[in-house]
Amino acid sequence: MTDEVVQARPDAPFKELAALLTAHRISGLPVVDEDDKVVGVVSQTDLARRQATRPDRFRPASPHAPTARTLMTTPAVTVHPEQRVVDAARIMERRHVARLPVVDEEDRLIGITTRRDLLRVFLRTDEDIHTDVAAEIRAQVPLSAHDEIRLQVRDGVVRLECPAHGAFDATALLRAAWRVDGVIGVMHAARV
Repeated sequence: MTDEVVQARPDAPFKELAALLTAHRISGLPVVDEDDKVVGVVSQTDLARRQATRPDRFRPASPHAPTARTLMTTPAVTVHPEQRVVDAARIMERRHVARLPVVDEEDRLIGITTRRDLLRVFLRTDEDIHTDVAAEIRAQVPLSAHDEIRLQVRDGVVRLECPAHGAFDATALLRAAWRVDGVIGVMHAARV
């Protein structure tokens, strides 16, 4: 996540929102109340939609300029910092959003994650992934069985070789490998 977040208050006018998005080269930003709680999100799409539906020149316009409160998508779809990257990606896909405000247990804004942030996880080196998968395996396998497992990582794909009848649950090891950020595939080979 990014912890320096461009944000707006609910009473921010349309022009200020457009200026923030343009100046910071971002496509959306969270709207927070006086307690820094996320109340919505304003995106370029929200602003464009407002402009597309504004009255034509023959109808009187509203005397009030649109604000973040009237333009934002609410409630905001958010995540907590302890949620896994894959969960954030699923939320983005299912809810059709490009960014997720990251909030603490009281729903106060602490950061934001975007699709670009999520993709960075898959740039992790094979060595880093190997280290994390090995730690997950060590946590689940008795010390006496550590030498029985062979682990390789290539291009984000984990390959585990385990004895067919080891002193551990191979399925649990595969699940553990999938939980490591940056893993794009897991293969299992049982040794007889």
